[in-house]
Amino acid sequence: MVSVKAVVMVLALLTVCLTANTSAAYRNCCRRYMIGRLRESDIKGYSVQTVKEMCPTDAIIFHTKKGKACTNPALKWVMDAVDHLRTKAQKVHQHSSQQQK
Repeated sequence: MVSVKAVVMVLALLTVCLTANTSAAYRNCCRRYMIGRLRESDIKGYSVQTVKEMCPTDAIIFHTKKGKACTNPALKWVMDAVDHLRTKAQKVHQHSSQQQK
């Protein structure tokens, strides 16, 4: 039979592991949006953060030479910048596809 002490130790270890994983994931999340806007020329790429990923808010994360910028996906300029990057990526893809034929 399993002792109470062993059960308590296993539960404590599981709690520590779960807490560590959650806090590590949360540390990389955007918690608030930047104020102002970025120039399109400064934006090198983007990623999407959703609340489903253990983060407190939805965000578009723009990647720049200086790091990341957390932005509000409800703002028009943010989605315009995302559209610009998508269009740019499509052009690169089309150009690459034509060269491989």
